[in-house]
Amino acid sequence: MSGFHPDLPPLRHVRAADLDAGTAQTPGMRRLAAISHESVGSEQLWMGQTHVGPAERSADHHHGEAETAIYVISGRPEFVFLDRATGDEVRLRPEPGDYVFVPPWTPHREENNDPDVEAVVVIARSTQEAIVVNLPSLAG
Repeated sequence: MSGFHPDLPPLRHVRAADLDAGTAQTPGMRRLAAISHESVGSEQLWMGQTHVGPAERSADHHHGEAETAIYVISGRPEFVFLDRATGDEVRLRPEPGDYVFVPPWTPHREENNDPDVEAVVVIARSTQEAIVVNLPSLAG
């Protein structure tokens, strides 16, 4: 068996200049879609970038049933969520090169407390749809 299947679509190349801002957004950040159903015909995966400007923070939100994986490219983003047992805010402070996992339905926000440098991350979700549910608070 060669592993070749003649009915499979070809590989697709998405250039950085072709990232699409016409995806679900949250106030305080900018999302750009790279791999989506619209861009390449993906059926189970969504991937893109998130940018949070210097001294900015996103609104609180979650991504529904989607698992989200995050890879920090640059800056010092902080990922904030509630400890359900105590109600206290928890802050993850990954460095460039680090990864963060956001489970489904988990309210969170991204913050960039650096006054000079934009925070940029790559995100991948387990759905081809960019599910974003904006919330009034981390408590939902």
